[in-house]
Amino acid sequence: MPTELESQPLSEAHGADGARLHHPISSASSGPLSAGELAARVRAAGQELGFARVGFAAIDPLELDGERLSAWLTAGRNAEMDYLADGPRHDPRRLLAEAKTLIAVALAYPAGLGLVSLRKSRGGPALTGVVARYARGEDYHDVMRKKLRRLADAVANLLGRPVLARHCVDTAPLLERAAAERAGLGFAAKSTMTIIPGVGSFVMLGELLIDAEIAADAPMAPRCGTCRLCLDACPTGAIVDAHVVDARRCISYLTIESSGPIPRELRSLIGVRVFGCDVCQDVCPFNASAESKPSAPELSPHAKFVDPDLIGLLELGSARYRQLVKGTALRRAHRAQLARNAAIALGNTKDVRAVIPLARAVAAHTSALVRGHAAWALGEIGAPAREHALQALSCASEHDADAFVREEASLALTRLNAS
Repeated sequence: MPTELESQPLSEAHGADGARLHHPISSASSGPLSAGELAARVRAAGQELGFARVGFAAIDPLELDGERLSAWLTAGRNAEMDYLADGPRHDPRRLLAEAKTLIAVALAYPAGLGLVSLRKSRGGPALTGVVARYARGEDYHDVMRKKLRRLADAVANLLGRPVLARHCVDTAPLLERAAAERAGLGFAAKSTMTIIPGVGSFVMLGELLIDAEIAADAPMAPRCGTCRLCLDACPTGAIVDAHVVDARRCISYLTIESSGPIPRELRSLIGVRVFGCDVCQDVCPFNASAESKPSAPELSPHAKFVDPDLIGLLELGSARYRQLVKGTALRRAHRAQLARNAAIALGNTKDVRAVIPLARAVAAHTSALVRGHAAWALGEIGAPAREHALQALSCASEHDADAFVREEASLALTRLNAS
C-alpha cells in the first residue's frame, strides 16, 4: 500500500481546499468493480488499517441534523464555540463538490484505566488528576489523517485510476456524528455520543469524501430504549435532555474549549478532571465490555496521562508544557488552562498538601486566570489552608491588578474566616 508521501496535495486552482488526488500504485482489481464489490474491498482495506468500523453513505445533505444544529445554536447551548455557526455544516458537498460517497470510519481507543491511578509519594498517594481516555495517547488527529490518506490510496488502487478525496478529522465543518450514523456505523446515544454495537462509544470518528460511487450502508435505529443512565450520571447536568448537551455545563467544554473562568457553581462538580470527561461513557451499558475490545495501538495511553500530577500541572512552565503536550490532543488546551484546571482539581481534593503550591500560585503565577482559580481552591480547602493562605489571599484581594483575582481572593478569605 502506498505511503502518505505518495498522496499529493491537489492544486489550489482546483478550488477544493484540503482535497488530494490519490494515484494508484498498482491495480488491485482485475476489472471494473460494482458499487457493492467496491464497498466490500474498501471495508476490508479499512479494517487492515485498524479501523473498528467502516461505513458508506450518500453525499446528500444531512438536512434534519442541520435543523437540529440550528435549534441548538439558537438556544445558546454552544457556549463560546461561535465557529459552529460558520456556514452550513450539514452539506458534505461544500467540502468537495465532486464527491459521490462519504466513507465514515471509527477508530477505537483503549477504554481501560477509567479511574485515576494513585502514585505513592511522601505523605501518601500523590495528588493526581484525570485525563479523558481519548487524549492519553498520540494525537488522534494525526493518527486518523494518516490512516484516511492510506485508505484513499487503497481506493485508487482498487479502481485503477486517480481518486479525488478529502479527509475530515474533527476540525472540518461537517456533522461527523450524523455522517457516521447515516453510514451505518452506529446510532446516536442520548448522551449524543455515537454508539457502535459490539464496539461501544470509545471511538474517534473520521470521514473520507471521494469522487467514486460506493454502495451505501443502511442506518441503524437507536437502541437506548428507556435507559437514562448517562443523563442521571452527568456530574454537572450538561445532558439536559435526550440527545441534547448544553456545552455551558459540559466538563469537556469547560476544561478544554473554555479559555476563561469556569463558573463557580460548577467547579466543585468537576472533581479532579483536568482534560475532558468520560462519565457518560463509563455508565453506558453498551460499554460494559469495552475494556476487552481491540483498539488502535497508537492511542494507547502514555504513563504521564494516566495519573497526571496536579501540582506539576499547576506549576507547569512553558518548556515543560511544550514537552508535555507535544504530539497529543492536549495541545488543544493552553498552559494557563491546564493550570486553571489543576487548581480546581487541587481544591476539590481538599488536601492540605495542596495549600502551599496554591498559595504560591495566588501570589506569583503570571496568569490571572490561574491566580483566581487558585484562590478559589484555597477557599475550598478551608480551615487547613488558613495558616499558609491568609497572607497570599489578603494581598491578592487588595493589590492584585486583575479584578477577577481580587474578587476570588476576597470570597476565599470570607470562606476561610467562616470555616
